[in-house]
This record gives sequence, C-alpha cells and structure tokens, in this order.
Amino acid sequence: MLKKILVARATAMLGDRLVKLVAAAVLTIFVARVLGASELGIYSIVMAWSAFLVPLSSMGLNNNVIRRMVQQQTGEQAMTLLYSAVSLRLAVGLLGGSLMLLGFYLLYPDMLQGHTGIAIPILFLLQSFFGLLLFEFYLNYQGTFRSTAYLKTAITLVSFGAKLLLLYTGFGIASLLLMTGIEFMLVGVAQYLLYRFKQKPFMPGTATWPPYHPRWFSGAQIKPLLKRASWLWLSGIVAVIYLKIDIVMLGAMAGAEQAGIYAAASRLSELWYVFPATLATRYYPDMLKAYQHGMVPYYLKLRRFALFFFSAAFGIALLMTFAAPWLISLLFGADFSAAIEVLRIHIWAGCFIFVRYLISQHLIITEQEPLSLLSHGIGAVLNIGLNLWLIPSMGIVGAAWATLVSYAFASFFFLFIFASTRAQLWQLITTRRTG
Repeated sequence: MLKKILVARATAMLGDRLVKLVAAAVLTIFVARVLGASELGIYSIVMAWSAFLVPLSSMGLNNNVIRRMVQQQTGEQAMTLLYSAVSLRLAVGLLGGSLMLLGFYLLYPDMLQGHTGIAIPILFLLQSFFGLLLFEFYLNYQGTFRSTAYLKTAITLVSFGAKLLLLYTGFGIASLLLMTGIEFMLVGVAQYLLYRFKQKPFMPGTATWPPYHPRWFSGAQIKPLLKRASWLWLSGIVAVIYLKIDIVMLGAMAGAEQAGIYAAASRLSELWYVFPATLATRYYPDMLKAYQHGMVPYYLKLRRFALFFFSAAFGIALLMTFAAPWLISLLFGADFSAAIEVLRIHIWAGCFIFVRYLISQHLIITEQEPLSLLSHGIGAVLNIGLNLWLIPSMGIVGAAWATLVSYAFASFFFLFIFASTRAQLWQLITTRRTG
C-alpha cells in the first residue's frame, strides 16, 4: 500500500512539474516567434529575478514548519506555529519584492518605463502570495497531495492559455508579466481555500482550526524555527543565485537580445530537470529506509540510483547535442542560430544536476546540511566570476561555459574538497554486497 501511495504521489508531483516546465518552454517559443529575441530577453530577465524571490520568501520553512508542528503538545500551539510562519512569509515576500524592484531599477532602469514599468512591480508584489503555500505542505502532511497538485496544474494551464491568447491578440510582454503575477496570486489563494475545505482535525476528537488571521502571530513560536531553518534558507538563496545569475548578468552586460537568445537554449536544457527532481523525491523514502538498515545497503542503493540518474542525463545530453541545430531552427527560427552552440554546451550541465538531486538527499539523510550551503556558495562564486570573465570576450557562449563549470563544481566536484564527503564518495565507489 505504501508503495502504491508513493507512486501515486510521484505521478501527481511529476505531472504538476512537467506541465509547468512544458508550458514555460512552449511560451518561450511563442514569445521568441511572435515578439523576437529582445522581448524574450526582457521576459527571461524578469522571471530570473522572480526566481530569486522564491527562496528569499520561503525562508527554508516549508518542511521545517510541519516537522515542528508535529512536536507540539496541543492543536492550538500547532495552529499558532503554522499561522505565524504564514504571516512571516507574507511579510518577507512583500519586503523581498520591494528589494527586488530596487535592484531591478538599478540594473535595468529602461525596463521600468511604459507598460512594463507597471507590470514588473505588480508581479513582484503579487508573488508574496506564495507565503500561503505553507498550507499546501500541511495538506500534504495530512494526506492530501493529489488535490493540491491537480489544482496547481489547472491554474498553470488556464494561465498558459490566457498568455497564448494575449500573444495572439497582439499584446506585449507587459501583459504576460501581469498574467504571471495573477497566476502567483491564484496559486496561493487556491491552496489556502483548499486547506479550508480539506483540512482535518490536527488531533483526533478536536475541532478544525479557525480561518487564518495575522493576529495568531507568535514571535516565541517562530524564533526557534528560524534558527533551524537558517541553513536551508541561505542554501536556497545561494542556489538560485548560481542557477539564475547567468541571465541576469547577460542582460546587464550584453543586452536583452543576447539574454533572449541564451534563454531559448537554456530553456530547452532545463526542461529535463523535472525528472531528477521528481524521482529524487520519489526515491527518498527508499534511501532513508536503506540508511536505517546500515551503510552497506544504503551505499549500494545510492550508487544504483546515481548510475541511473547519470546514465539518463548522459543519454539526453548526447541526443540534444546532435539534435541542437534542427531543434533551434524548428522551434525558434534562423534568428536564433547563435543558440545552437549554447545548447550544445549547456545541456551537459544536466549530467551534474541530475546527480546533485541525489547528493542533496544524501546530505539531508546524513545530517550534513551546512555542506549544501557551502557547495551552492562555491557554485555562485564560480558562476559570477566566470561570467564576469567570459561574457565580455565570448558573449552567450561564455555564459554557457560558466554555467557548465559552476554546475559541475557545485553539484559534484565539491565532494572532493571536504574530508567527510571524500571518504563517503570512496565508500560509495568501493562498497560491495556482502553475503
């Protein structure tokens, strides 16, 4: 029964993430075809800044809130903790959106004119509704996970259809950014409404909780939670920096048009990342169970998963390398021919990203979370430094090489830096089945 539940959960999660990525990829193609590389660059730059807001406003609280709620003595204490975390995330989301807007103004003042000057601030502020997604994690804890995934998928599809309609009827990038902000708001509000409809009593024989209100905020409840979540919070922020900084720096150093051409290639490359993200979540219980039975069965299982993930990524990279000219020409047209070389380089980063998802699970299981922050920090510093060096001389191809090198070090080669991970890597390689 547990296996069936995990498979169903993985299926729902994969469907939600795959729909999001496919919709984003198709939208990228339509924006490129209808509006051109420059407008695609503006859209990609804004969405990269939007991605910075996700870990900034989540504060590493997602699973940590649920873990601490289970430890509470009463349902009221658990509710106060949940509602306090939601209030904090909403406030930090608004503050973070304002900071993002300030940074955007300093780097791209020309984009904050005309219609985009209205759409971009609204997008950043509406993203604060992501604070309500904590209710989704609580619903998942109570066993309601497919409804949350299906609801998000439905909103994604409706938003995607609306964006295509806006493009078809002659609207520009500003309308797409506004629609994206509305989508963020709808996802957050929908998860809260689903929570109100689906929630079960926290403890048997107790009543369901009243509606969320900021008056339930408790600093005493949230303070110890923030201490525990700080590593994950910082790690998430640094991870997004090294994953998205290439588009931001290209826009500032080479212009929106070059950023748009680069975005076309990177979107095709990153489309594949949904599979390791979902499968790693699916296999996490299996890895945890193996770890509880000893290091030999754990390393054997981890090695088997790692070989599977790497082989899949290698096959995808090889196929995309040969298919790049045909794909770019078919999907984006002759104006995006410069994206061919970018795709041929960028796609190989997937070999490291695929395995990184398993390594992240390993660091959590073995309680080495600080190494996650350090590895992402290495990636961020490398990516920024290499982009500063390579973009002026090589343009978007230099940004692709910077991405590949930084992803490789932050995802895998950092294991050779620390004594503990070197020893674990050696055990992973040399462990043999006993009996």
